[in-house]
Amino acid sequence: MSEKKVLRKGYTTGTHTVAAFRSCLDTFLVTNSQTITKTNKIDNDDLDVTKGCEIVVSLDFDKNQFLLNPTFQKPQIFSCGTNSLEIYAGLGVGVVTKKGLKIQAPYPAINPAPLQAMQEYFEIKAKNKENLHLKCCVSVTNGQEIAKQTANSKVGVLEGISILGTTGIVKPVSSSAYIDSVKTEIEFAIQNNYETIYFTLGNSAFKVACSKANEEAIIEIGNFVYDSVELATKQNAKEVIFLCGIGKMTKVYQGFKNTHNRFGVIDFTKLQLDIKENLGYEVDIEATLTVKGISQELEKVGLLDAFYEMITKKANEQIKQWFKTSNVKAIILEQKEVLGW
Repeated sequence: MSEKKVLRKGYTTGTHTVAAFRSCLDTFLVTNSQTITKTNKIDNDDLDVTKGCEIVVSLDFDKNQFLLNPTFQKPQIFSCGTNSLEIYAGLGVGVVTKKGLKIQAPYPAINPAPLQAMQEYFEIKAKNKENLHLKCCVSVTNGQEIAKQTANSKVGVLEGISILGTTGIVKPVSSSAYIDSVKTEIEFAIQNNYETIYFTLGNSAFKVACSKANEEAIIEIGNFVYDSVELATKQNAKEVIFLCGIGKMTKVYQGFKNTHNRFGVIDFTKLQLDIKENLGYEVDIEATLTVKGISQELEKVGLLDAFYEMITKKANEQIKQWFKTSNVKAIILEQKEVLGW
C-alpha cells in the first residue's frame, strides 16, 4: 500500500508579520536606528495566492523614511505609558476605504489579531522605556499585483493585500482563505445595505449578475455552495440569488455540498428516474452521459423548460433541507430568459 501524503500546514500573513515585527523591534532597541526585517510566507498545501510572498517590516522614528501605500490612511496607534507605536500600510499592503470590514476606514488592512500581537509585544519590550515613539511600516513586495487575484479592491481595500490571521495557522487544502474571503464579501455587502446578494459560479453567471447589480453585491463562491449558503444564512442575508449553469445546479439538487469534480460526479441513473417521474419521459443516458446532452434531447421533445423547472425546484428544496431559514434562491443560468431576466 502506498503511504498517504502528509499535507503541509502553514502560517498566515499575520503570523509572519508578527514574527518579523518582533525581530525588527528587538534589533531596533539595540541599534536605536532604522531597522528592516524581511520574511517569506512559508509554502503549504492550501489554496492561497500569498504563498511565498515577501513581507517587510520597518521601524524608525520618522515615518517619512517609509514608502507608504499612496492611498490616504491613518495609522493604528498604540500607547503604553509615555511610549507609542504607529503602524502604517507600506507599499503592497492595502488600506481600507469602505465600511463593512473588520478594520475601519481609512486604516491599514491588518486584521485585529496580528495588530493585538504586535501591540502586546511592544508593551512588553517598552515596559522599562520612556518617551519611545516608534513608527512601523508593514509592506509586501509586489503586493499590488498579488491583490489583483483577490477581491480586495471590490470591498474597498486598495493598492495591496490584507494582512490576515485569527488562529495563525493555515490548514492544508482547507480552502479556508477562499471561504474567509466569501465571508468578508457577504459581511461587506450586508453592511453596505445591499438588499439582494448574488452568488455566482463561473464567468457566465458573473456577467449576468453584473447586468443586474453592482459588483460589490456579487460574490464568486467557487464550488463552495454549502459553505456560502451557510455563511449567508448565519448573517441573515435578506435575499441571495444563486446563479449557475444546469450542470452544477444538478449537482446541488443531488446534495453535493461542493460542486468540484473531486467530490463526486452526477448520478445519471437518479437523474433519469427523476425525469421519468416528474416529466413522464425516459431519456437515453447511455447515449448522452452529460447534462447538456440530456438538455438537448429534452429540447427536441419540448420539455427543456420543464426540465429546468424541475432541477430548480429540487435544488431549492435541497438548500432548504440544509438550512431551513435560508433566503437563498437558486436560478439556473440558462433559465434566465424564462424567468424574465
